[in-house]
Parts: sequence; C-alpha cells; structure tokens
Amino acid sequence: MGSRDGAIARAQGEFDGGGFRDRLAALVAIPSTSQDPGHEADLRRYLTDAIGPWLDRMGFSRTIHENPEPGAPPLLTAERIEDRSKPTVLLYGHGDTVRGLEDQWAPGLDPWVMTERDGRWYGRGTADNKGQHAINLAALEAVLAEREGKLGANVKFVLEMSEERGSRGLRSFVGANRERLAADALIASDGPRVDPSLPTIATGTRGSFHFDLVAKLREGGVHSGHWGGLTTDPAVLLCHAIASIIDSKGRIAVRDWLPGETVPNSVRAVLAGCPVGGGEGAATVDEDWGEPGLTSAEKIYGWASFIVLAMISGRPESPVNAVAPDARATCQIRTTVDCDPARFEPALRKHLDAHGLQKVTIENAGMRMPASRTDPDAPWVRWAQASMEKSLGGRVQVIPNASGGLPGDVFVDHLGVPLVWVPHSYNGCKQHGPDEHVLPAMVREGLTAFAGLWWDLGEPGTPPRA
Repeated sequence: MGSRDGAIARAQGEFDGGGFRDRLAALVAIPSTSQDPGHEADLRRYLTDAIGPWLDRMGFSRTIHENPEPGAPPLLTAERIEDRSKPTVLLYGHGDTVRGLEDQWAPGLDPWVMTERDGRWYGRGTADNKGQHAINLAALEAVLAEREGKLGANVKFVLEMSEERGSRGLRSFVGANRERLAADALIASDGPRVDPSLPTIATGTRGSFHFDLVAKLREGGVHSGHWGGLTTDPAVLLCHAIASIIDSKGRIAVRDWLPGETVPNSVRAVLAGCPVGGGEGAATVDEDWGEPGLTSAEKIYGWASFIVLAMISGRPESPVNAVAPDARATCQIRTTVDCDPARFEPALRKHLDAHGLQKVTIENAGMRMPASRTDPDAPWVRWAQASMEKSLGGRVQVIPNASGGLPGDVFVDHLGVPLVWVPHSYNGCKQHGPDEHVLPAMVREGLTAFAGLWWDLGEPGTPPRA
C-alpha cells in the first residue's frame, strides 16, 4: 500500500516535473477578483471549472452553495468520507483575490498570467490564496495515489470567494452548516512564514478594527491669505490627534487598546527565539519602532499595532490656496485575542477629549475581522509540528497567531475546532499589491510537508477525538 516516503516523492515529482506549476498557472489565469465589479462569472467559474473537477477526480462529493448574504459570491463545500470513526480534517481556502492593479505591475508582468522570472513565480493569487490551497490539494492527491485511492481518514473542504471583502456570508454559512462541516481540526494555509527559510505553524490570526478620524469644521475652504492663522486648520488638528495616539517611535499611547502592560507570559514563551524576516525586497524591520522592550516577534504576533491606512485634506492632486474645510484619516488597529475590542472606541474618545481634541470625531468604527487563537500546545498543533519536522528534517516554528487576519474565529465559534495554519508564503511576497509572487522552493517544501501530514493523518498516533 505504498509508503510515507513514496507519497512525499510523488508530491515532489509533481513539482519537479512542472505539473504543479502548470496547474497553478491555470488557476491564476481566472481573474477571480472579488474587489472589482464585473467578475461575478469568474468567481463562480473558479469553483465550477477549476477546483470542482479536481475534487471529483480525488473522490470528493461537492456542492456549490449560494451565499446567504445577497449579492455575495457562492461557496463550495466538499467531503471525502472513508470512515466516520476516523479523524476528520477541515480544509479552508479562498479563491478570490484582490484587484489586479494591472497598470502597476513591472514591465512584462501580468497579474493574470503566471510568469517565472528571477527565481519567482509571479501572478495574482500565487501567494494569496490560490497557490496555498492548491499545494494542499496536490499533496493530498499524491498521498491518495500512493495509497491506491485510500487515505485512512476523512477530509472536508470549504472554499469561499469573498475573503478579500471580509468573508461575506461565511459566518452565517458555517453556522447553518455545522453538521456538514464538523471536523476534529482545521488544517489550512494562508499568510506568510515568520521568515522565508523557517516553516511555520500559526494557531490563529490577529484581528482588524477600523475607524475614521474626522475633523470637519466648515462647509467649504476659505482663502489661506485672509484666513490662515485665524481659523483652525483641520489637517493640523488631525495630525495632532494621530500624534497623541502614537508617538514618533510607534509606541501606542491609548493603553486600553493593548493586551496588558506587556505580552502575556504564555505568548512570550512560544515566541522565544522566533525570528521575523521578510526576505529580499521586503520592507525593513525597524528595531526602534513599536513598543519598547519587546522583540520583533512579540510586536507583530503578541501585541497590538496602530496604522494610518490613508489620509486626506484638501485636493492633493490639485492644491489651492485655501484652508481646507475638513480632514479624514482611515485607521486600523491590528489586535490579538488578548485585547478587548469593545473598549477601543470609548477609550479613543476619552483619550482625544483628554487632549483637547473634541472637534475630532470617530466614524465607521468596528471590527472587520475578529482575532482568533488556539493554544499553541494543543494536541493537533504539536502533532502537525512533529509531522512537518519529520518530513522537512528541521525546525518548524509555532506562533500563537499570524500577523494578518483570517476568518479562523468563524470555525472556532461554530465548529469548536483547533486551528492549524501552515503558510506557504513569506512577508515579501507582495500580496495585495503589484508583483505578487511565490518562491518555488517554498512551494516544494509545502508539498513535502503536506504530503507527510496527509499520510500521517491515516496512520495511528493522531490526537484523541473529542
């Protein structure tokens, strides 16, 4: 009935022979962006024409579901049940992407054509998230071939098409399909490793809380010569508001936003010795930015961060000699499960008032994606770590949550599953921007790791069932 090494060799052979590259190129070629109108048919086609037939060949039964949120794209569920007394793993992925930004890519690159250049595979979705769930499915296919069509366990799969728009309808859908999606663990892939060279398991994700800071003082602009120095400038007022929230070194002054006075001890322990690196071409890690006394890993995986996503006052594209009537900043807090989002807006209002900034209002405040976390010592986490280390022959870093956001909270809340996120990308992959790419060596490692995981799932030694 084959062997573990044989299954891994099959997965690696799919990469080495170019088969996986061709498959990913076909997925990238479907412009399934959920952020631009006019791609509704592409979003559905990704499920029906690209992923559906692949699942059929592996023996899954699948269903396309209309989204419970009107106007949102469909979802796909699939299951491959061999023996309900055996472990069941739930896979998750999203086939939608951010907008293509075609005019911003480097010369010769097209977001919807996968291109190999300088040791990278470029294309929209290569990293987020087409490449990542394709790796997991290709590894499963290799194990099934090695075991002559048997896995020795059960697999379920949910693939959504609106993650890049806040996973519209996913929470309602999972809540209404608890029995259909019931599993022992969620094992899936998205986001970056802690460092390009270090395989990673994240047991949750940070959440994101958004709000606008607004200084609206009058209906129209007034002459800067006649009124400059006499009437309040809303842009200056807004700058003072932001400066009161965070200092010039990135330390957050609104302390009620934070997990506590420092990183929780359990988080600090699991992050001991954890590197943070983006790889070539990534943004720099500025050691003097952020909360003093924390390591880089603690800052990004165990702490909250405040980011100004956009600011505007007046007409930057065509300035006039006027004191602007208003100013607006769109802001974000990246938060962990140790923080209390219910305190964010009232704490900010109290803070602004204490600094004499009553004219600055808070608008559109709310959670976009809640934080989630499974105990890094949970049995399924340690099982996956041991399996990956056996396959890859080296250390696998466990972190309490990834730095970005994913809908893990939906699966924890409705299914009660532990979260095991195994990213196949890195911080410098430029997801959400032009020139998105994956590193082929990381793809091959991902295929290796997941072939071992799927093989081990069908062997004795999986965690006890709940």
